Amino acid sequence: MAIKRFIVELGYGADLHGKDVTKAACRAVKDAISHSCLCGIIELAGVKDPNKMVIRLLIACPYPERVDKEKVAAQLPFGSVEIETVQGGLDAKGIEVAALGEGDRIVVANAALTVFLNEEDINIGD
Repeated sequence: MAIKRFIVELGYGADLHGKDVTKAACRAVKDAISHSCLCGIIELAGVKDPNKMVIRLLIACPYPERVDKEKVAAQLPFGSVEIETVQGGLDAKGIEVAALGEGDRIVVANAALTVFLNEEDINIGD
């Protein structure tokens, strides 16, 4: 079954205290989805069930092996989610504030969120 790309959205997220790349990745995904209203999936493509979407997430961050992919996928309310993590993002000197987390490092994650539709689910003109 062939899939067609519908939208690509980018997001940024950071953990300012604690060096938690999963937290940064979750924030990056939330940032990406906050920029988009996918009304075209229903109104133009005629897809009645948003769970028919196929979502591919590319997360770039320091320590990509530490990302909890299930927690990141849980940020998306619809669709089947595939996640790839790669080296990237940023690890910068911050300040330690014990009440907010351990460590003085800021980690940044970037997300590229791509939404696809299966050709058989697209009903243009219906």
